[in-house]
Amino acid sequence: MMTRYDLVQNRVVLSDQQSPILVFINPDESEKKFLVEEYKIDEHTLNSALDPDELSRLEFEPEHTALIFKRPRNYSGKNQLLFKVSSCGVFLFKEQLIIVMTDDIALFEGKIFNVVQTLPELMLKLIFRTISHFVEHLKIFNMITDDLERKINKAMENKYLLNLFTLEKSLVYYLNSINSNGALIEKLKYNSTKLGFTSEQLEILDDLIIENSQCYRQAEIHSNILASLMDARASIVGNNLNVLMKTLNLITVGIMVPTLVVSIFSMNVPIPGQEHPISFWMILALAATSVGGMMFFWKMKRW
Repeated sequence: MMTRYDLVQNRVVLSDQQSPILVFINPDESEKKFLVEEYKIDEHTLNSALDPDELSRLEFEPEHTALIFKRPRNYSGKNQLLFKVSSCGVFLFKEQLIIVMTDDIALFEGKIFNVVQTLPELMLKLIFRTISHFVEHLKIFNMITDDLERKINKAMENKYLLNLFTLEKSLVYYLNSINSNGALIEKLKYNSTKLGFTSEQLEILDDLIIENSQCYRQAEIHSNILASLMDARASIVGNNLNVLMKTLNLITVGIMVPTLVVSIFSMNVPIPGQEHPISFWMILALAATSVGGMMFFWKMKRW
Protein backbone atom coordinates (compact mmCIF):
# COMPACT_ATOMS: atom_id res chain seq x y z
CA MET A 1 0.00 0.00 0.00
CA MET A 2 1.39 3.37 -1.03
CA THR A 3 0.60 6.71 0.64
CA ARG A 4 1.73 10.11 -0.58
CA TYR A 5 2.80 13.01 1.61
CA ASP A 6 3.97 16.52 0.90
CA LEU A 7 5.75 19.31 2.76
CA VAL A 8 3.36 22.23 3.07
CA GLN A 9 4.34 25.20 5.20
CA ASN A 10 7.03 23.13 6.90
CA ARG A 11 4.59 20.38 7.88
CA VAL A 12 4.08 16.86 6.55
CA VAL A 13 0.56 16.50 5.13
CA LEU A 14 -1.29 13.86 3.15
CA SER A 15 -1.40 14.38 -0.60
CA ASP A 16 -3.30 12.79 -3.46
CA GLN A 17 -1.08 14.24 -6.18
CA GLN A 18 2.53 13.83 -7.25
CA SER A 19 4.48 14.42 -4.05
CA PRO A 20 8.08 14.16 -2.76
CA ILE A 21 7.33 11.70 0.06
CA LEU A 22 6.16 8.15 -0.64
CA VAL A 23 5.39 5.65 2.11
CA PHE A 24 5.03 1.96 1.22
CA ILE A 25 3.46 -0.28 3.86
CA ASN A 26 4.25 -3.97 3.32
CA PRO A 27 4.56 -3.54 -0.47
CA ASP A 28 3.38 -6.35 -2.71
CA GLU A 29 5.35 -7.74 -5.62
CA SER A 30 4.07 -5.17 -8.11
CA GLU A 31 5.04 -2.30 -5.81
CA LYS A 32 8.48 -3.82 -5.22
CA LYS A 33 8.95 -4.13 -8.97
CA PHE A 34 7.90 -0.49 -9.37
CA LEU A 35 10.48 0.65 -6.79
CA VAL A 36 13.25 -1.42 -8.37
CA GLU A 37 12.56 -0.39 -11.95
CA GLU A 38 11.38 3.19 -11.49
CA TYR A 39 13.70 4.36 -8.70
CA LYS A 40 16.59 1.92 -9.24
CA ILE A 41 16.44 0.69 -5.65
CA ASP A 42 18.55 -2.40 -5.09
CA GLU A 43 16.28 -5.42 -4.68
CA HIS A 44 18.37 -6.88 -1.85
CA THR A 45 18.29 -3.58 0.06
CA LEU A 46 14.54 -3.34 -0.48
CA ASN A 47 13.99 -6.84 0.94
CA SER A 48 16.32 -6.02 3.84
CA ALA A 49 14.08 -3.07 4.75
CA LEU A 50 11.27 -5.58 5.31
CA ASP A 51 13.40 -8.13 7.21
CA PRO A 52 12.97 -7.84 11.02
CA ASP A 53 16.37 -9.52 11.57
CA GLU A 54 18.31 -7.09 9.37
CA LEU A 55 20.88 -4.84 11.04
CA SER A 56 20.86 -1.07 10.64
CA ARG A 57 23.09 0.15 7.85
CA LEU A 58 23.83 3.00 5.46
CA GLU A 59 24.52 2.56 1.74
CA PHE A 60 25.31 5.04 -1.01
CA GLU A 61 23.85 4.36 -4.45
CA PRO A 62 24.48 6.41 -7.63
CA GLU A 63 21.12 8.20 -7.45
CA HIS A 64 20.13 7.92 -3.80
CA THR A 65 21.18 7.14 -0.25
CA ALA A 66 19.66 4.06 1.40
CA LEU A 67 19.51 3.54 5.12
CA ILE A 68 17.86 0.85 7.22
CA PHE A 69 17.17 1.35 10.92
CA LYS A 70 15.44 -0.66 13.64
CA ARG A 71 12.25 0.41 15.37
CA PRO A 72 9.92 -1.22 17.93
CA ARG A 73 6.75 -2.82 16.68
CA ASN A 74 3.41 -1.86 18.16
CA TYR A 75 2.60 -4.24 21.00
CA SER A 76 -0.29 -6.67 20.70
CA GLY A 77 -1.87 -8.69 23.51
CA LYS A 78 -1.41 -11.92 21.56
CA ASN A 79 2.38 -11.46 21.85
CA GLN A 80 2.14 -12.33 25.58
CA LEU A 81 4.59 -9.66 26.78
CA LEU A 82 7.05 -10.30 23.93
CA PHE A 83 8.01 -6.93 22.45
CA LYS A 84 9.34 -7.26 18.92
CA VAL A 85 11.34 -5.04 16.59
CA SER A 86 11.18 -4.51 12.85
CA SER A 87 13.18 -2.76 10.15
CA CYS A 88 12.39 0.42 8.27
CA GLY A 89 14.00 1.45 4.99
CA VAL A 90 14.47 5.08 3.96
CA PHE A 91 15.68 5.98 0.47
CA LEU A 92 16.73 9.60 0.07
CA PHE A 93 16.88 11.05 -3.43
CA LYS A 94 17.68 14.62 -4.36
CA GLU A 95 14.01 15.61 -4.41
CA GLN A 96 12.30 12.46 -3.22
CA LEU A 97 12.04 10.48 0.01
CA ILE A 98 10.75 6.90 -0.06
CA ILE A 99 9.92 5.04 3.16
CA VAL A 100 9.37 1.26 3.16
CA MET A 101 8.11 -0.61 6.24
CA THR A 102 6.05 -3.63 7.23
CA ASP A 103 3.55 -2.12 9.71
CA ASP A 104 1.00 0.60 9.21
CA ILE A 105 1.72 3.12 11.95
CA ALA A 106 1.34 6.88 12.38
CA LEU A 107 4.74 7.95 11.09
CA PHE A 108 4.60 11.72 11.35
CA GLU A 109 2.86 12.26 14.66
CA GLY A 110 4.45 14.10 17.54
CA LYS A 111 5.90 17.46 18.41
CA ILE A 112 9.11 16.75 16.54
CA PHE A 113 7.31 16.90 13.17
CA ASN A 114 5.72 20.32 13.80
CA VAL A 115 8.45 21.94 11.73
CA VAL A 116 10.14 20.03 8.90
CA GLN A 117 11.92 22.06 6.25
CA THR A 118 13.77 19.53 4.10
CA LEU A 119 13.73 15.85 3.22
CA PRO A 120 17.08 15.09 4.92
CA GLU A 121 15.73 16.72 8.07
CA LEU A 122 12.62 14.55 7.85
CA MET A 123 14.83 11.46 7.54
CA LEU A 124 16.73 12.38 10.71
CA LYS A 125 13.54 13.12 12.61
CA LEU A 126 12.17 9.71 11.68
CA ILE A 127 15.15 8.18 13.48
CA PHE A 128 14.60 10.59 16.38
CA ARG A 129 10.98 9.45 16.66
CA THR A 130 12.11 5.82 16.65
CA ILE A 131 14.43 6.46 19.61
CA SER A 132 11.54 8.10 21.49
CA HIS A 133 9.42 5.06 20.69
CA PHE A 134 12.05 2.80 22.26
CA VAL A 135 12.13 4.99 25.39
CA GLU A 136 8.33 4.84 25.68
CA HIS A 137 8.44 1.04 25.53
CA LEU A 138 11.14 0.94 28.20
CA LYS A 139 8.80 2.86 30.52
CA ILE A 140 6.13 0.23 29.83
CA PHE A 141 8.70 -2.48 30.62
CA ASN A 142 9.29 -0.86 34.01
CA MET A 143 5.57 -0.74 34.85
CA ILE A 144 5.01 -4.36 33.80
CA THR A 145 8.04 -5.50 35.81
CA ASP A 146 6.79 -3.75 38.96
CA ASP A 147 3.38 -5.36 38.56
CA LEU A 148 4.90 -8.82 38.05
CA GLU A 149 7.11 -8.36 41.12
CA ARG A 150 4.06 -7.74 43.30
CA LYS A 151 2.37 -10.85 41.92
CA ILE A 152 5.47 -13.03 42.34
CA ASN A 153 5.67 -12.13 46.04
CA LYS A 154 2.35 -13.94 46.53
CA ALA A 155 2.42 -16.50 43.72
CA MET A 156 3.36 -20.18 43.90
CA GLU A 157 3.33 -20.86 40.17
CA ASN A 158 5.77 -20.21 37.34
CA LYS A 159 3.69 -18.18 34.91
CA TYR A 160 4.82 -14.81 36.28
CA LEU A 161 8.45 -15.91 36.16
CA LEU A 162 7.92 -16.97 32.55
CA ASN A 163 6.54 -13.50 31.84
CA LEU A 164 9.73 -12.02 33.27
CA PHE A 165 11.81 -14.31 31.06
CA THR A 166 9.82 -13.06 28.06
CA LEU A 167 10.47 -9.44 29.05
CA GLU A 168 14.16 -10.18 29.43
CA LYS A 169 14.19 -11.71 25.95
CA SER A 170 12.49 -8.58 24.57
CA LEU A 171 15.12 -6.39 26.22
CA VAL A 172 17.86 -8.35 24.48
CA TYR A 173 16.20 -7.61 21.12
CA TYR A 174 15.87 -3.94 22.06
CA LEU A 175 19.51 -3.68 23.15
CA ASN A 176 20.71 -5.15 19.86
CA SER A 177 18.42 -2.85 17.87
CA ILE A 178 19.37 0.32 19.76
CA ASN A 179 23.06 -0.54 19.46
CA SER A 180 22.61 -1.16 15.73
CA ASN A 181 20.87 2.21 15.34
CA GLY A 182 23.75 3.83 17.22
CA ALA A 183 26.24 2.50 14.68
CA LEU A 184 24.04 3.87 11.88
CA ILE A 185 23.88 7.33 13.48
CA GLU A 186 27.66 7.40 13.92
CA LYS A 187 28.05 6.53 10.24
CA LEU A 188 25.65 9.34 9.29
CA LYS A 189 27.78 11.70 11.36
CA TYR A 190 30.95 10.48 9.67
CA ASN A 191 29.42 10.97 6.19
CA SER A 192 27.64 14.23 6.98
CA THR A 193 29.67 16.17 4.41
CA LYS A 194 28.92 13.62 1.70
CA LEU A 195 25.22 13.77 2.59
CA GLY A 196 25.27 17.56 2.50
CA PHE A 197 23.83 18.13 5.97
CA THR A 198 23.37 21.73 7.05
CA SER A 199 24.43 23.08 10.46
CA GLU A 200 20.86 22.65 11.78
CA GLN A 201 20.78 19.05 10.60
CA LEU A 202 24.15 18.41 12.23
CA GLU A 203 22.68 19.65 15.51
CA ILE A 204 19.82 17.15 15.11
CA LEU A 205 22.41 14.46 14.42
CA ASP A 206 24.30 15.35 17.61
CA ASP A 207 21.04 15.16 19.56
CA LEU A 208 20.38 11.76 17.99
CA ILE A 209 23.73 10.44 19.22
CA ILE A 210 23.03 11.63 22.78
CA GLU A 211 19.44 10.38 22.87
CA ASN A 212 20.30 6.97 21.45
CA SER A 213 23.19 6.57 23.91
CA GLN A 214 20.90 7.39 26.85
CA CYS A 215 18.24 5.01 25.51
CA TYR A 216 20.81 2.22 25.25
CA ARG A 217 22.02 2.78 28.81
CA GLN A 218 18.46 2.76 30.11
CA ALA A 219 17.69 -0.51 28.31
CA GLU A 220 20.94 -2.00 29.60
CA ILE A 221 20.06 -1.07 33.20
CA HIS A 222 16.62 -2.68 32.87
CA SER A 223 18.17 -5.81 31.39
CA ASN A 224 20.83 -6.09 34.12
CA ILE A 225 18.26 -5.64 36.89
CA LEU A 226 16.00 -8.32 35.43
CA ALA A 227 18.89 -10.74 34.99
CA SER A 228 20.34 -10.20 38.48
CA LEU A 229 17.02 -10.53 40.30
CA MET A 230 15.65 -13.49 38.34
CA ASP A 231 17.22 -16.06 40.70
CA ALA A 232 15.90 -14.19 43.74
CA ARG A 233 12.40 -14.14 42.31
CA ALA A 234 12.60 -17.85 41.53
CA SER A 235 13.61 -18.41 45.17
CA ILE A 236 10.58 -16.42 46.31
CA VAL A 237 8.27 -18.70 44.35
CA GLY A 238 9.98 -21.75 45.86
CA ASN A 239 9.81 -20.28 49.35
CA ASN A 240 6.08 -19.54 48.95
CA LEU A 241 5.54 -23.16 47.97
CA ASN A 242 7.52 -24.35 51.00
CA VAL A 243 5.43 -22.17 53.31
CA LEU A 244 2.25 -23.62 51.83
CA MET A 245 3.51 -27.21 52.23
CA LYS A 246 4.52 -26.48 55.82
CA THR A 247 1.06 -25.11 56.60
CA LEU A 248 -0.62 -28.13 55.03
CA ASN A 249 1.64 -30.51 57.00
CA LEU A 250 0.84 -28.75 60.28
CA ILE A 251 -2.87 -28.96 59.54
CA THR A 252 -2.51 -32.66 58.68
CA VAL A 253 -0.64 -33.41 61.93
CA GLY A 254 -3.15 -31.34 63.90
CA ILE A 255 -6.00 -33.45 62.52
CA MET A 256 -4.20 -36.75 63.02
CA VAL A 257 -3.73 -36.41 66.81
CA PRO A 258 -7.43 -36.03 67.81
CA THR A 259 -8.27 -38.63 65.16
CA LEU A 260 -5.91 -41.04 66.92
CA VAL A 261 -7.57 -40.37 70.30
CA VAL A 262 -11.07 -40.94 68.93
CA SER A 263 -9.91 -44.06 67.04
CA ILE A 264 -8.50 -45.63 70.19
CA PHE A 265 -11.82 -45.26 71.97
CA SER A 266 -13.66 -46.57 68.91
CA MET A 267 -12.09 -50.05 69.02
CA ASN A 268 -14.53 -52.94 69.31
CA VAL A 269 -13.05 -54.21 72.61
CA PRO A 270 -13.85 -53.47 76.28
CA ILE A 271 -12.56 -49.96 77.14
CA PRO A 272 -12.17 -48.51 80.66
CA GLY A 273 -14.92 -46.05 81.50
CA GLN A 274 -17.20 -47.06 78.67
CA GLU A 275 -20.12 -47.43 81.11
CA HIS A 276 -19.61 -43.94 82.57
CA PRO A 277 -22.52 -41.59 81.69
CA ILE A 278 -20.20 -38.77 80.46
CA SER A 279 -17.63 -40.96 78.71
CA PHE A 280 -18.53 -39.41 75.32
CA TRP A 281 -17.77 -35.92 76.58
CA MET A 282 -14.57 -37.12 78.24
CA ILE A 283 -13.30 -38.46 74.91
CA LEU A 284 -14.12 -35.17 73.16
CA ALA A 285 -12.34 -33.25 75.91
CA LEU A 286 -9.29 -35.50 75.56
CA ALA A 287 -9.26 -34.95 71.79
CA ALA A 288 -9.51 -31.17 72.27
CA THR A 289 -6.73 -31.31 74.85
CA SER A 290 -4.50 -33.16 72.37
CA VAL A 291 -5.09 -30.41 69.79
CA GLY A 292 -4.24 -27.75 72.36
CA GLY A 293 -1.11 -29.68 73.33
CA MET A 294 0.05 -29.84 69.70
CA MET A 295 -0.54 -26.10 69.20
CA PHE A 296 1.44 -25.34 72.35
CA PHE A 297 4.26 -27.57 71.09
CA TRP A 298 4.29 -25.79 67.71
CA LYS A 299 4.43 -22.44 69.45
CA MET A 300 7.32 -23.53 71.65
CA LYS A 301 9.19 -24.74 68.56
CA ARG A 302 8.19 -21.57 66.66
CA TRP A 303 6.82 -23.55 63.73
